[in-house]
Amino acid sequence: MAEGSEDKFQKETTYVRGRLSGGALNWVSRPGLYKEYPDSKKIRLPSSEPVESMLLDEVLKKRRSVRRFSQKPITKGQLSYLLWASSGIQRRERGYDFRTAPSAGALYPIETYIVVNRVEDLARGVYHYSVKSHLLEELKLGDFGGDVALAALEQRICSESAVVFIWTAVFARSKWKYKQRAYRYIYLDAGHIGQNLALSATSLGLGSCQVGAFYDDEMNKIVDVDGVEESVIYMSVVGCPQ
Repeated sequence: MAEGSEDKFQKETTYVRGRLSGGALNWVSRPGLYKEYPDSKKIRLPSSEPVESMLLDEVLKKRRSVRRFSQKPITKGQLSYLLWASSGIQRRERGYDFRTAPSAGALYPIETYIVVNRVEDLARGVYHYSVKSHLLEELKLGDFGGDVALAALEQRICSESAVVFIWTAVFARSKWKYKQRAYRYIYLDAGHIGQNLALSATSLGLGSCQVGAFYDDEMNKIVDVDGVEESVIYMSVVGCPQ
C-alpha cells in the first residue's frame, strides 16, 4: 500500500534516539501566550466556583455524549465555571500561570471562542474567552447557531444547545519549540481541554457532545481566523439535557 502524506507525517516527526531535532531556543521570537481583543466590549464573569460538588467517580460514571437539549438556558455562572474548568488559570507559581488542562511545554496554543445560543443575561453572539482576565470579549452579536450547525455538517446540536465551544490553535506557539512535531501536541492539548469541559459539564448536571466534523473554512469564518496562522480544530456543544 502506498504511503500517504499522513503516514509520512507520522514517520517524519518520530523522535529517534541520537537524532532529535532542535537546538537553542530563540526566546526573543517566542509568541505570546494570550490572545486579546483590546477594542472589544468586555463582559465580566461571576465566580467560577460550582454551587455543589460531585465526586470524580460519579462524574465519570455519568458522562455521556448528549445530542438532545431542552430550550432551558444555562446560567452565566455555569458558563463561567465551564470556561475556567476547561482552560482557565488554576494557579500562579514563580511568575508563571498554570491552567486546568496540561499543555506541552506550557505553551498553551489553544484559544477558546463560544457561540451563545441561550445563556442567561448574555446576548446571542460570538465571544472570545480571555484566559488571562477570565472574562468574555464580545466579537459580534446575532444568532449564529444556524451558521455553526451548517458549517458542522448540518449537525443540529450546534443550534439547539445552549452554547458552542469552538477551539482554535495558534500554531506558532507550539512550533516555536517543537517544530513540525508541534501538531501532534496541539491536538493532544485540545483533547485535554475537551475532556475537562465534558467532565465539568456533567458535574453541573449539563450535557455535552464533542464535535470534530466541520467544514474548516466555514467555521474559521464564523470566528474570523485565517485558517493558516490560527484555525479551528475542535468543538463541543453544551446545554441542558432534554
